Formats: sequence, C-alpha cells, structure tokens
Amino acid sequence: MHESNKYDNIMIKALFFDIDGTLVSFDTHAIPQSAADAIAEAKGRGVKIYISTGRPVRFINNLGAIEHLIDGYITANGACCMAGGSVVSCIAIPADEARALVRTADIEGFPVIVVGERSLTVRNPDDDVDRLFRRMLNVTDLGEGVDVETVLSERVIQLTPIIDHATEKRLMAAMPHCVSARWHPEFTDITARGADKGSALHTMAAHLGIDIAETMAFGDGGNDLSIIREAGVGIAMGNALGEVKAAADHVTASVDEDGVALALRHYGVI
Repeated sequence: MHESNKYDNIMIKALFFDIDGTLVSFDTHAIPQSAADAIAEAKGRGVKIYISTGRPVRFINNLGAIEHLIDGYITANGACCMAGGSVVSCIAIPADEARALVRTADIEGFPVIVVGERSLTVRNPDDDVDRLFRRMLNVTDLGEGVDVETVLSERVIQLTPIIDHATEKRLMAAMPHCVSARWHPEFTDITARGADKGSALHTMAAHLGIDIAETMAFGDGGNDLSIIREAGVGIAMGNALGEVKAAADHVTASVDEDGVALALRHYGVI
C-alpha cells in the first residue's frame, strides 16, 4: 500500500466504483446508505460517477440507490464501456477461442456464462451456478432460455466459467488472445487481451477529456488490480484481497463499514 496520492495537487474529476464487495455488500446485496449519500455529495460537487464492474450490463441489477447519479459504465471487466448512453468501446474475444472454450465446457461438464454484445446465456447450468450467481450475487436473469449459438453468433465479450485455478491455467494456455481476471475462488472472467479495467479507465479518461491523474478507483477483487494501479488514486476496500491492498494508494474500511464514504472524505472529494 502506498498511503498517498501518486499525483500531487490534483483535483479528482471522476470516480470509478466496482460493484460487488465495493459498492454493494455481499451480505445485504445493497449499497450502504453512507456510500449512496457520499456519492450524491460528490456528484453535487461536479464529480463524475462511473461504474467499473466484471458484470455484463444484463447483470447490473443492484444500483437503484445511485442509478440516477451514474454517468457511465465499464462493464465485463473493461470489454464494453459506455458513457452518456453511447458505447465508447467494445472489445470481442476471437470467435474461435470463444467456441473452443464452450466445446471444452461441454466435454468436461463445467458451467460457463457466455456474454455477447446483445444477449447472454449459461451453458451447463448446475447447483453451483444457482449458489454463486443467484444467491451470492443476486443475479436474476442468466439467459437460460437463450441458445448458446445465438450468443456465439454475436461478438462475445466475456466468458465466465466455474473452474478451479488449475483448469483456468490449462484453458488459458489455449486462448492466447485472451486474459483471465479471477475475483472469486470458484470462477473467473475471461475477456480479450487488452480488455481489462485499467485499460478501460484510460479509454474512458480519453473519451471524457480528463487526465488519468484526475481519476479515483475503488475495488476489492483480483479483477480490480489493473484499475487500482492505473488510477490517479487507487482505493482498496477493507475487505479486499491482500494483493489489491498492496497495490492501492489507500486502504479504507470494508463495504459494510462505510469504506466508500470514509475514503472520499479522506481525500477531500466530499
């Protein structure tokens, strides 16, 4: 952890928030009131508010308390970025690599969520899918009625297989144009190489016409490492992984202990 801003005398103009474990509690599935109030205050001071999540757009169902304050989104770990209702960038997984992973999932019997630009589906759903995505993450729409060929006919932006670390390493060796970002021990998010939250932050900053030094990013999981490192100020939640805390400029309290509000006050954003 580096307990200081990487840039001196910089005014923060844009905040980027991960969702699960950062804005939204795993226990309550809600945004703490302290975080909602702090974000509203920052917005009132002219700071732009952005989401930076591993969730695809269809999975973002838990931001009602601040939805009216949000200026844009980094979704699917940076594969698809939006601002002002328009797509800023969208980076697809090579079609042959997406199809190869789905074939492997069918052969080996593990579940994988396949996310296209317009639709998504879950292949080989099982009890783990229900436990991890419906109960833990409170996702309601996994696209069970959508045929995988419908999704594969689109540009595929993310694949989320429920696999262990050893299987992940083996599969990624056969996907040279992709990267894996694991933020949960039981599954990982696979995107095209170059599609990560840190790269997306640079894309969004350029689109907004602001310096990267004027950004602040909050996160807790392995998929937040790149944006924590690249942001002007990187904030790790108190419940973050050790490697995320080590990369951050500041470690705040956990999501359930007013961590977002405390960090924004610490840096004088509010």
